[in-house]
Amino acid sequence: MRQLGELERAVMDVVWTAATPVTVRDVVDRLADRRPAYTTVMTVLDRLAGKGVVTRELAGKAWHYSAALTREQFVAQLMLDVLGQTDSRSATLVHFARAVSAEEARTLRRALAGEADPH
Repeated sequence: MRQLGELERAVMDVVWTAATPVTVRDVVDRLADRRPAYTTVMTVLDRLAGKGVVTRELAGKAWHYSAALTREQFVAQLMLDVLGQTDSRSATLVHFARAVSAEEARTLRRALAGEADPH
């Protein structure tokens, strides 16, 4: 899974925060400050669907898009993909563990112990 580009992130921010599936028009309207072209957003959503980041369902004449993964699941998958690029996963994990805050370390310990997700 690849990291998202700037416009892809903006589009996904709309998708992730929407309470219901969104159309291309919904995304364009919510990104009005960026002034993206309708066709540009349509292309971005089509590519995101091809990458498996969003799912889409035809409702009437318009596609409705939903996130295939939560933002947290997506970022976790990116982290795992990056971890797969190293020759020493253990050393990389040690460097990562030493770089996180005390609260983040507690969260990791709870997760490793199988405790419920706090969020």
